[in-house]
Amino acid sequence: MSKRILVTGGAGFIGSHLCQRLISEGNEVLCVDNFFTGSRRNIVSLLADPKFELLRHDVTYPLSVEVDQIYNLACPASPVHYQFDPVQTTKTSVMGAINMLGLAKRLKAPILQASTSEVYGDPQIHPQVEGYWGNVNPIGPRSCYDEGKRCAETLFFDYYRQHDVQIKVMRIFNTYGPKMHPNDGRVVSNFIVQALRRQDITIYGDGRQTRSFCYVDDLVDGMVKLMNTDQSVTGPINVGNPNEFTIRQLAELVVELANSGSKVVFTDLPVDDPKQRQPNIQMARAVLGWQPTVELREGLIKTIGFFEELLSQGKAAHQATP
Repeated sequence: MSKRILVTGGAGFIGSHLCQRLISEGNEVLCVDNFFTGSRRNIVSLLADPKFELLRHDVTYPLSVEVDQIYNLACPASPVHYQFDPVQTTKTSVMGAINMLGLAKRLKAPILQASTSEVYGDPQIHPQVEGYWGNVNPIGPRSCYDEGKRCAETLFFDYYRQHDVQIKVMRIFNTYGPKMHPNDGRVVSNFIVQALRRQDITIYGDGRQTRSFCYVDDLVDGMVKLMNTDQSVTGPINVGNPNEFTIRQLAELVVELANSGSKVVFTDLPVDDPKQRQPNIQMARAVLGWQPTVELREGLIKTIGFFEELLSQGKAAHQATP
């Protein structure tokens, strides 16, 4: 049965893929975005679809609409963007959660929070399981995002306990794919853009720190599966790819797939940058019947193709970084 679905942050990287997926399943989608990091280009293919509606709005202000489900993705997610205005980043996570939870409460609609693996901080256990409380610096330069997302999770569970709101909390691990912002400072987009421009590949630290990279289509599949679980399933649930790679391995693979002559150079590691990041996805497998299917090489080939087209059009160079 077709639903009317609200996606906040719907013009962003993950949000635009989610909007496309929901419309392809016959739903009506209300995409809400303030375009701080989202881009109209990400949703241009949807604008003519009668099942798609776009509303420019900042979730730190209340929103009154009528929908059947709410996906709350609104928040800058890369250090370059969330550290630009850290106070606003925290407000987006916290006030945005309060406003969307209030809407869900009024509508009696299920609401999914796009949380993050950053709630684990620089983890002292590996891989990370949902029961781990994390190792987060509450006063560092990344805290606006890490603690904002942790507070949002607190609000979700308090609304669940106090007001019986139907919540779903999903902890997203490193995700990549087409429609990534070329200047977001994330490792995959950084490496690809540098490789395609035949620039040096910049690695922070010694390159031995690890990450696990999930292709965006897999991530969105897990998100939709979680939203449509029984009301008793609240999460938090890790969604990500458990295959672990060092940053140096990623750099070398990108150089190979981009047919680039770029060389790898090293610079200082940012403050509070986690040394390891790998999800334990046993809960996602058991509860959602979900696991990633796209291997890193396959996903990188698709992502490199997107950036090749972007660079050939000259758009990446003009993509403003806030």
